[in-house]
Amino acid sequence: ALYKYLQDRFANRVLLTFGEIEDRMGTALPDAARSDAAWWSVATTATSEQSDAWTLAERAATVNMLGQRVLFER
Repeated sequence: ALYKYLQDRFANRVLLTFGEIEDRMGTALPDAARSDAAWWSVATTATSEQSDAWTLAERAATVNMLGQRVLFER
């Protein structure tokens, strides 16, 4: 569902809170997503359902850990 949401957005930038991501995924983010900014980096992330969603939608994720938000950009 996160992939479809990101893929269907016309905007080049989409900002979502951790809660909004979880709502779209229908599952909680792993603990590492909330505690380690490197989890959001495709280069350091083991393939996960979440990272597959934004990479397949051709977006990069930039996390704001304090604000618990993620900017997905094309």
